[in-house]
Amino acid sequence: MKKMLTLFTGLFLLSGCAATISEDEGTSTESGSGSLTTEESSINSAVEAVAENLAIPWSIQRDDDVFYLSERGGTVAKITDGEVERQSVSLEKELSSVSEAGLLGFVLAPDFSDSQTAIAYYTYEDNSDILNRIVELNLVDDDWQETRVLLDEIPSGTHHHGGRLAIGPDDLLYATTGDASEPEIAQDRNSLGGKILRMNLDGTIPEDNPIEDSYVYSYGHRNAQGLVWDEAGKMYSSEHGASRNDEINVIEMGKNYGWPIIEGNETQTGMESPLFTSGNNTTWAPSGMDYRDETLYIAALRGNAVLEFDLESNTLSEMLTEYGRIRDIYIEGETMYFVTNNRDGRGSPQQNDDKLYRLPLD
Repeated sequence: MKKMLTLFTGLFLLSGCAATISEDEGTSTESGSGSLTTEESSINSAVEAVAENLAIPWSIQRDDDVFYLSERGGTVAKITDGEVERQSVSLEKELSSVSEAGLLGFVLAPDFSDSQTAIAYYTYEDNSDILNRIVELNLVDDDWQETRVLLDEIPSGTHHHGGRLAIGPDDLLYATTGDASEPEIAQDRNSLGGKILRMNLDGTIPEDNPIEDSYVYSYGHRNAQGLVWDEAGKMYSSEHGASRNDEINVIEMGKNYGWPIIEGNETQTGMESPLFTSGNNTTWAPSGMDYRDETLYIAALRGNAVLEFDLESNTLSEMLTEYGRIRDIYIEGETMYFVTNNRDGRGSPQQNDDKLYRLPLD
């Protein structure tokens, strides 16, 4: 029988999810810059709260003027004109309450307006096992119902679930998976852990995947949580390092990104080094990301900021350092939206957190 995840259940699970703090997403003393510059103050004055009192949102999606945000406790926040309507999610498996787990990645199907279908990534517990699965959801009377399993038994554990979903310019589904705190599986091409996976929207394996009969698109990842493409189709991903050396990578089909053999700026033949890294002295805990005009915008949890990386000048700067832990970013046209995760047990909640914010980029 399906398990109805009401708001009460979701909030109960949130307390469990936040109970353990990992080295990836835990509280950090490195919380953005100190005093604000004139430019930063000007940016902050343009920021507007779109919705408040969200329950640890993880993914931002939008259909016309309506936002749909997955919330880790097992609900979807539907936001219309700033009003939040919390929709239940009926799943076949019980959501896991371990740290960082829950209802994570969430994308609306390309034909959502007609099909009312979405795809979600969630962590569940089955007897003594903690696993992840990717499922199809159908919206019926404000209840998202799991209707089909696209991929199951993705390795998970107490930390490092991965969880980001994105539909690429090739109309295929991409998913990031963590190493489940077992670093060696990231190098095992027969394991689904520590990878970026690629599949058709019906869950089948594309014929041109780099490994025959495998979902694996790239490997050697520790805990990637962001995916985005530029206008030319180049793919970027954000990845948590081991307490330091967080990475932003250019992802290419079939390539090995080194974890746990190399990290940060280390190099080895046959392994890819990152486009840029936080280095040995800084932690960002990067999560969701988006792209606009030769610039990557990356949500930073422990960094308490939106990171702005100019791909033309190869320079990095911090922006929006006054809002705490940032989980996801969504850009449409000339406007950026971002969500906080200050109520996940690791942040310092501000009044009416968590929130969805809007910022004009021009």
